[in-house]
Amino acid sequence: MKKLAVAALILGSFSGGAYAHDAGEFFLRAGSATVRPTEGSDGVLGSLGVNVSNNTQLGLTMTYMATENVGIELLAATPFRHRVGTEKTGDIATVHHLPPTLMAQWYFGDANSKARPYVGVGVNYTTFFDEKFNDTGKSAGLSDLSMKSSWGAAGQVGLDYLINRDWLLNMSVWYMDIDSKTKFKSDGTVLAAGSYSNNVRLDPWVFMFSAGYRF
Repeated sequence: MKKLAVAALILGSFSGGAYAHDAGEFFLRAGSATVRPTEGSDGVLGSLGVNVSNNTQLGLTMTYMATENVGIELLAATPFRHRVGTEKTGDIATVHHLPPTLMAQWYFGDANSKARPYVGVGVNYTTFFDEKFNDTGKSAGLSDLSMKSSWGAAGQVGLDYLINRDWLLNMSVWYMDIDSKTKFKSDGTVLAAGSYSNNVRLDPWVFMFSAGYRF
């Protein structure tokens, strides 16, 4: 009986901490991140409006558990590439961007639960690069596309499911406020007198499915 009691105590101690989101731990997650813009524009290309394609890349997050319920997370990814156009013209340009995002998170439930839902709020910084018009855009007299970097708020909901002491599965949904001041030339004339006054709103939803490791 004593041996059984000792064995039960040992097993209980292992199972009690097997799935905990403990303070001081780090979670590294990697998986697919899909950006789906809910695009809009203020005066860009007149009344034609702007369409921006979805894109999927490798997403990476690093989370530090400040307490059993509070996490701090940084989102990174390989560069996203989007086709830009209108319904009437089709695709006229491509742009690339990187959206690093810092979040403060609240994890619900017991720290020892295998499944931990969470919500987060934070700030997004998006930098654009390699913006260029394709042949369709160039044939319309468009050139020298340039987009400024963006700062904005971000929110998320997610769920961690711990498989064992080290490995987990994650799914999360983000919403990011991304607005970029844009300028380009039309038939050699810089729009808006050379200023970045034309505003393009991406405001994407980001869907991420990943596997993670904690240490």
